Amino acid sequence: MTKQMTDGQRSYEEKRAAKAGLSLDKWLELKEREKREETRAREKAAKAAEPPKKPGFFSRLIERAHKPL
Repeated sequence: MTKQMTDGQRSYEEKRAAKAGLSLDKWLELKEREKREETRAREKAAKAAEPPKKPGFFSRLIERAHKPL
């Protein structure tokens, strides 16, 4: 992690890592990777939820010109 941990935070993370059967370094790496994946999934979901953009002026004009009279 780029952020420095206090002694209490470090001991807490060491206990969680031991419970998961990992070293502290691998545990922190796993947490960081999961955080990145969650962020990426959240961004992807937000992007998919955006409504489609309305056609512009010229697109509507050309579409209208192609319609039969």
